[in-house]
Amino acid sequence: MEPGGLEVLSHVRDDGGRLGRERDRRMLHEPVDVVDAEPDPFEMEGGDGAAERLGLFEKPGQRVFLRRHAADDGQELIETGLCRLAVFVGHDGLIVAPDRVKRMETARARIQPPDLSEKGGTKDGVPQRSDDRLFLQLLVFTGCADAPAVASHIRQSGVEGAVYENVNDPRGVAILSLTRTPEAFVERVRPLLVAGPCADLTLVPEYTMLGRTYSLGYEPDLQDTLIDRPRRTVLNPAWRWAIWYPLRRSGRFAQLPDQEQRTILSEHGAIGMAFGAGDYAHDVRLACHGLDRDDNDFVIGLIGKELFPLSAVLQAMRKTQQTALYLDRLGPFFVGRAIWQSPNP
Repeated sequence: MEPGGLEVLSHVRDDGGRLGRERDRRMLHEPVDVVDAEPDPFEMEGGDGAAERLGLFEKPGQRVFLRRHAADDGQELIETGLCRLAVFVGHDGLIVAPDRVKRMETARARIQPPDLSEKGGTKDGVPQRSDDRLFLQLLVFTGCADAPAVASHIRQSGVEGAVYENVNDPRGVAILSLTRTPEAFVERVRPLLVAGPCADLTLVPEYTMLGRTYSLGYEPDLQDTLIDRPRRTVLNPAWRWAIWYPLRRSGRFAQLPDQEQRTILSEHGAIGMAFGAGDYAHDVRLACHGLDRDDNDFVIGLIGKELFPLSAVLQAMRKTQQTALYLDRLGPFFVGRAIWQSPNP
């Protein structure tokens, strides 16, 4: 921190349970090191919502400064000369005593990180858990004069996925890639798409979709749900037609009781299972929270032998509560037919 703009607190005293402050103001003319300038929200105990920064001090003589808020009402900048003080910064500065610091450290040690594993139903008497997921990305391009050349280029690369001709764009193609490690999108797929016959293609970004497989918590075969079934679906040479689209649920759905959510989803799912039983349409469900440029929640792929049933299942689902009442956004829809699919290992 550069010199200047700092006011020194010469004395801090306890006044009847409150921290009283007597200030002797003077400007510092020497640079001062600021310790732990970044916030740690888990340690901000006792703040009033305006806290912004926390500093902890290990050695006598270390200094921390409350920084002036951009819109404050003249709050002064204060130096604390005490050892191991924690200072919150906001509209109302708060000095935390050493015993509070100890309690903070103890509380932080008790914090458990979230369990990010996928969970399934019990199998062979053991609850299923997995950290294995499949990531899928759909990139849509226009300006393609030779779709078979693009398909050949992707096939020779060894990337797992499919190439679609865009039904709604006579010069459009889409490239679907599958991977368990999302680094492959950058390290393998990205270089592939700026070389050979792909180099002159023009990306249509509003159709870009990226998502990951996920579980609902009761799947009888978690490995099949996360990896095998999605792969079988998109790589089945008998199922060449595809409709891909993103969707976003409304916040009202998340506020419903769990049982009501399950009832709404089961109505939606029953239609999908009926179409799947007739081999009319098969779905791939992907979560895309934070991965989608338009802040959608899910990416859905409908895959099948013919195009009409894929449209029909969407029509049937329009009447469900989830679609009619609890969706904020649906689409855009990419409609294509595969001209190449990698073999399903």
